[in-house]
Amino acid sequence: MKIGVTIHATDRAIAPAELAREAEDRGFHSLYIPEHTHIPTSRRTPAPTGEAELPEEYSRSPDPYISLAAAAAGTERILLGTGIGLPAQHDHITLAKQIATLDVLARGRFVFGIGFGWNHEEMENHGIDVRRRRELVREKMLAMQALWANEVAEFHGDWVEMEPAWQWPKPVQKPRPPVLIGGGAGPKIFAQIAEYGDGWMPIGGAGMREALGRLREAMQERGRDPDALRVVPMGIMPSEDKLAYYRENGATEAVLRLPSASRDKVLPRLDEFARYTEMF
Repeated sequence: MKIGVTIHATDRAIAPAELAREAEDRGFHSLYIPEHTHIPTSRRTPAPTGEAELPEEYSRSPDPYISLAAAAAGTERILLGTGIGLPAQHDHITLAKQIATLDVLARGRFVFGIGFGWNHEEMENHGIDVRRRRELVREKMLAMQALWANEVAEFHGDWVEMEPAWQWPKPVQKPRPPVLIGGGAGPKIFAQIAEYGDGWMPIGGAGMREALGRLREAMQERGRDPDALRVVPMGIMPSEDKLAYYRENGATEAVLRLPSASRDKVLPRLDEFARYTEMF
């Protein structure tokens, strides 16, 4: 099991490019940062943290794709990913080009961790029908994957319509950068992973082994290799026992949570976590 890190990047925290260099120097496998285009001040949608108000970092998130491009320029080995990105909130043609360009700049090290979104106000500001966001994400992802894999690509769906088109550059990774889909276990998310994903970012570890059995069955039914599945729990507050549990229950990578803070607070925690890279 590989060990990576994640941080809720902000304009006040350590810069992702600097953190990526420091994490790579300490032997971490990956760095993930989340995406929020903006945060409406309304709290009609309850905070996922369970708090009355969202922590400040939600409203101060930088663009993850530009941030990871900067991180790619100063690193050689560490994987660079979104944890998680929100494809529903983007034009799929433009985002496909951004990600392909990022994968070229990163020399094949980008990982596209995605989700369907939780903040209804944020999605509605982008013109999204929240009730149909899973279907929208599916079609946008399939259209992007067509652009990445084919010299001439087209897509025709209920939400996305794209006539035959050229688009370069193509990603370094073939046929696409790996796609990890985040969310709780269930038939809907497992069907999407089996169709167009390469792995799962589970929420929590309870029941993970049993859930992975169902996900592997869904992969087999689609003619996909279940042994190639990536299982990447995200945002872990680590202990040796907790990480051993994840490894024993099928995780291929564990991503540890760093504080959204300045260099002088983040680097000591990174040093503390570095011991897990040798243990696992």
